[in-house]
Amino acid sequence: MNDNTHGTNILILGSDTRDLEYNVYGDAGGDRSDAMVLAHLSEDESRIEAVQIPRDTMMDLRACDDTGHGSSAGGYGAVNSALNAGPACSVAAVESLSGVRLDHFIEMNFEGFTTMVDALDGVPVCLPEPLQDTKASLDLPAGDQIVDGRDALALARTRHAVGDGSDIARMGHQQQVMSAIVQRAKSTDVLVRPDRLYGFLDAVTASLTVDDDLDSLTALASLATTAAQVADDRISFEVMPWEPEPTDPNRVVPSAEAADIFQRIRTDAPLEDDEEETAPEVAAGGAGDDESGEDDAAPRTEDRNATGGQGSGSATVETAGDMCD
Repeated sequence: MNDNTHGTNILILGSDTRDLEYNVYGDAGGDRSDAMVLAHLSEDESRIEAVQIPRDTMMDLRACDDTGHGSSAGGYGAVNSALNAGPACSVAAVESLSGVRLDHFIEMNFEGFTTMVDALDGVPVCLPEPLQDTKASLDLPAGDQIVDGRDALALARTRHAVGDGSDIARMGHQQQVMSAIVQRAKSTDVLVRPDRLYGFLDAVTASLTVDDDLDSLTALASLATTAAQVADDRISFEVMPWEPEPTDPNRVVPSAEAADIFQRIRTDAPLEDDEEETAPEVAAGGAGDDESGEDDAAPRTEDRNATGGQGSGSATVETAGDMCD
């Protein structure tokens, strides 16, 4: 792992733990990361690049001890399983996968996500067609609408309503929800007015797990204020380029293009080289786990072989958030 990485790198984990005060999400059979984002804030604080790591990415996991969560013996497995031994093990896994030094981590569970969206009075989305998915408790009409926390979570989590029902297929909607949150927070001045920012953070921190350096409202507020200064067209989303895992077409491994993405983050270089940005193709490939925590074993070899290596495009906050255009 390269320890000379420039800028600030944050691992954002969406935990699928069902150990919640009000559990309406079923039993996941342990803690795993439902979403994993490696967010890079450039050294000059002018860019944010968020690389989504498919949760069914296979890798050699290092043995890991994490105080309070037990330990992991490591071995070949999915990157999202590292969270079973605690967020420090997820940090170690992503650092090993990417070669990027991580400065911070933020873990948010389902309740924290819904609380965050509700604290913003919902977020705007536009759907080109109605979406229904009983497994994710999703039932939304087509068109422009404001969705509350529960519906935003369902939209981010749904696999069965989009594409081939895969983990990677839903990443487009995850980008849409993330961009909507950013735009809503900026438009309501939540991130720049201290009175609103501290109230907002106070509402969500009960559902957050962070590293020691971020373990205060002041530290989180400072990070949020810095991020708020980055222009929307300088905040981009990228899916880690992938290819089928050689022995299991329902899983993925980083492709050769992924190494270039991670190298650019390590050297603080823009991901797009001033080329015209294009929205990432994320509509096929990858099985992952379903919303109940059970593995979806249906093979998708044909889809994978046709689309392996996807995820090399980039979308800004503006383009990721407009799915009706």
